[in-house]
Order: sequence, then C-alpha cells, then structure tokens
Amino acid sequence: METNVSTVRSSAAAAEPFSTVPIFGVEFSKMGMNETVRYLTDVIERRQPTQVITANPIMVMSALENPAYMNMMQQADLIVPDGAGVVWAAGYVGEPVAERVPGFDLMHRLLREGESRGWSAYLLGTTQEVIEEAARNLQAKFPGIRIAGVRDGFFGASEDEEVVAAIRAAAPDMLFVARSADKQEPWLARYKHELGVPLLMGVGGSFDIIAGKLKRAPVVFQKLRLEWFYRLLQQPSRYKRMLVLPKFAVKVMREKENVTKRTPKP
Repeated sequence: METNVSTVRSSAAAAEPFSTVPIFGVEFSKMGMNETVRYLTDVIERRQPTQVITANPIMVMSALENPAYMNMMQQADLIVPDGAGVVWAAGYVGEPVAERVPGFDLMHRLLREGESRGWSAYLLGTTQEVIEEAARNLQAKFPGIRIAGVRDGFFGASEDEEVVAAIRAAAPDMLFVARSADKQEPWLARYKHELGVPLLMGVGGSFDIIAGKLKRAPVVFQKLRLEWFYRLLQQPSRYKRMLVLPKFAVKVMREKENVTKRTPKP
C-alpha cells in the first residue's frame, strides 16, 4: 500500500506495520520515539533477529557512493531518523517523520523498558577500558538489566567467528555495537542471523559518552538540532566527515523531486 511517497512496511518480527519515507533510496521510519520503543519491544519479545540502523545524512551519502553500503541499508529491518538533517529533508519534501529518534536515547529507552522484562544486553565496541566503564555505568543506572557481556571493537575479520560465538553463547536480548560507521552496520548485517540476538543496533559514540570520555550536547544544542556541531567542537578531527552535511542539504534542495524516488531493492 502506498500513500503519496510513503509506504507501510511490515516485518515478521512485529505485529504492527510502520510507515516509511525514502530519502535517496534509504527507507526511514516515520515513527516517533514512543512508537519505535513499542515496536522494538514487540520485536524483542518475539525474539526475531532485527537490525536497527540509526541513520544520518552522512550515512545516506555513503550509501549513494557505495552500492554495497546501499544494499546493506536497504536490507535493514528498521532505519530511524537519528540525524537532524534527515528530519529536515523529510519535512522539506513534504513527507515529515514524527520526530528525530536519536540512537543514544533509543538505547536508553530500551534498557529502561527491559528492566521490567528481565532483558539482557551485550556491549561491543570502542576500547576495552571504555566499554567496561560504560557497562558499569549502565548497570548502575539500569540495575534491572543484566549485562551479558562486553568486548572491545578492535578486532579483524579473522576474529569474527570467535566474537560471534561469544555473543551467541551469552544469548543477550539486545546487542549494542560501537565501531566506525563503515564497520558496525555492515558487520551486524553480515552476522545478524548467526548471532541470534533479537535486537541488533549500532550506537556510534554512545559508549564514550556513557563512560564519561565525551560529553553529550547540552539540551539547547539538541533542541536547535546542533548536536553534530557540539560533537565537532569536542572532536575537531571529524570536520572532514561533517563537510558532507552541506552537500546533503544542497542535494536535497536541487533534487527535491527525486529525493523520495524509490529504487529497486536487490
């Protein structure tokens, strides 16, 4: 079923379908935070492996440049509008999403939901020191959650089998991964079914914030949709990646009629 350029997407993992809007071939959920949490709660309870991508304009542009990355994005079960630029783009073309759904907040909401349901979580990524500190802080904040395991994200393809086996043995309800953007989503997509985890989600720099290594943008920056700028102030080395943001905005304005054009899925 299609309504304008929106579509209603369903998954074997959940009873309720959800509406999406494509941004240059990447299907973004139109659900707000509360609806997303309800949807994923059902997913986890059903124990159907589901990959969630919290996407931003940089990832959309990467998908346009890399067919393999686009294919991976199109195979994801749920893509939420993490980046403010995505929210703006959807509104600009007349197909607004309910709101921005930041991955950092979504992870915390799911952990809070899991406290009363006896869920467990596995944390993978960043350095061993940071991931262990993040685990301690999350355990203190969400005592009802069981941390099923932790591991740093510095491993190569030769160690994938070992890492997958360890996660599978831990049998968590949720797997949160913090590796570089070009690694975490493709890695989760590749091993989604082997891992056997109901919820698989990349969380970028969230563990650095949780561990106290970085500070999250103040609320005023979040409300002004300038969280990306605050992070740039803390990590100036990210400036090259940030140059993609104005390119994305210009592309949306120049190609407004084609922004929501659907591309065939493989």
